[in-house]
This record gives sequence, structure tokens and C-alpha cells, in this order.
Amino acid sequence: MARVNYAYRPKDELNAAKAMGYEMPICFKHAVEICRAIKGKKIDDAIEYLEDVVAMERAVPFKNHKKKVAHKKGLEKWYAGRYPVKASTYILKVLENLKANAEYKGLELNRLVITHAQAKKGRVIKRYMPRAYGRATPKFKILTTVEIVAEVR
Repeated sequence: MARVNYAYRPKDELNAAKAMGYEMPICFKHAVEICRAIKGKKIDDAIEYLEDVVAMERAVPFKNHKKKVAHKKGLEKWYAGRYPVKASTYILKVLENLKANAEYKGLELNRLVITHAQAKKGRVIKRYMPRAYGRATPKFKILTTVEIVAEVR
């Protein structure tokens, strides 16, 4: 596993908390949409939002990857959405880690706002499934790295 640096550097490192989940087995497209949805929210609001997504009570708006995605009720200012449960559970763990890092640094949790949330493509696990007549079908799994930074506002 290669070392991955943060793509965002906060202006004041003392008033910021960072967390990263390395090479998680989640869908990259879902991670991008979840990161877009939680950016700008407070940590507790983002955790509550993702818990609702896992319970399939609130949908995540899909703004980039929206082809053939059904309409979902409850979305504000958007029509297409889904309930990415697996990706939400993994990103929820990263958010809880971010909250613990902020508590360790002694930051005020009620003033922390997520200023940066990004998903990056990680390694590709290549597998091949044998088929008839000596052929093989590739089954590639792209791992995803998620980084989240929260700053005091």
C-alpha cells in the first residue's frame, strides 16, 4: 500500500482535523457523490445524514453519475438519487475517526465544518474468471481512498 498525501492543506493546521480511509472496497462513483453531499456540513449533521442513508430513509443526490438513475423523494433541488449503503458505512467510519481526531486535538465539535471531502481511486485488484473455449473475463475491483478535512468556523 503506497502512502497517499492529502490533496488539501488547511490554512490553520491547529484548528483543523483530518481523517483518511485508505483503499476501501467501495464504489468510487458512490464515494464521489457522498463526499459532495457531506461537504459543508457539520460533523454531527454529516454522521446523522449517513446513518439515515444506511437506514434508507434519505437518498444521496447523484449529480455526476445520474444516467438511468430513478427519481427519489426528499431530495432538495435535484431529482436523481440512490441509497449507497456500503459506501456510506465505510465513509461513516472515516467521519467517526475525524470526530475522534478533533476531540483529541481539543477542538470544539459544534464549530467544526467539513471543508474538504474527496474520493480518490486506489489500486486495482485484478481477477479473471475462466470462460468457455479458453477465454477469460476480467473482474476488476477498484479500491477507493476517502479523505475528509474539517475546520473550525
